[in-house]
Amino acid sequence: MRHMRQEEKAQAENCRGDMASYAAIPPKRPEDTRILLVRHCEAQGNTMGVFQGQIDTDISENGEKQLELLALRCRNMPIEVLVSSPLKRAVKTAQALNRYHGLPLETDPLFAEINAGEFEGVPWKELPEKFPEESRLWYQEPWKFRAPGGESMEEVYQRTWKGVEGLLKRYRSKWIAVCSHGCAIRNLLCRALGLPLEKIGEVPWMDNTALSVLEISPEGEISVPVLGDASHLSPETSGFAGQSWWSAPENTQRKENQ
Repeated sequence: MRHMRQEEKAQAENCRGDMASYAAIPPKRPEDTRILLVRHCEAQGNTMGVFQGQIDTDISENGEKQLELLALRCRNMPIEVLVSSPLKRAVKTAQALNRYHGLPLETDPLFAEINAGEFEGVPWKELPEKFPEESRLWYQEPWKFRAPGGESMEEVYQRTWKGVEGLLKRYRSKWIAVCSHGCAIRNLLCRALGLPLEKIGEVPWMDNTALSVLEISPEGEISVPVLGDASHLSPETSGFAGQSWWSAPENTQRKENQ
């Protein structure tokens, strides 16, 4: 597959946070396959400040508000296929997105969040002390990350794209919505942008319910016209406004001249 050019990456990056982005999702060409990637709404694990991974946490009160806004945002999109990670926070996001569409909902474990083993359920602030090297890798060299008892970032990178390949075989030329998770979507976008896994740190984290679009031509050319668009959220409902887990704590950062 051919991936997007550097200027296309810049154009996609400019879509993030664009308050006029209701018009930023271009029409789909009939022959293309479109995959609308949707990160799940805020979950209780987000508000508790723990590493969720594959823990099946329910959604938060703010997550319910986010889903109302997401449903309205997507109500007129001509979505034809709806797929979700089997985890509750993604399924409830898919159900909200489906409010005005009435589509069958498929679940696919290939779009589940990273299995983070012993990281799961641990408060983010405690991870650097309990797992100093693995925490450093998460923030500084994420392509090398594997939590004790969990899967590697390389495995997530391969697993999630296998899910995309399955969709292309089953639903060629359709408009597909996939509700998934932060780390899983980051890996998908890394691959779609034509980046090796070693460049995953260049892919931004997405807000809860943020939308990204993969456009795949019959020839296999990939573009990402929308990247992390959460303009349907107000500042009060943004998950990013009250979270800082993606920022590296001081004790995981490399010291100068070390």
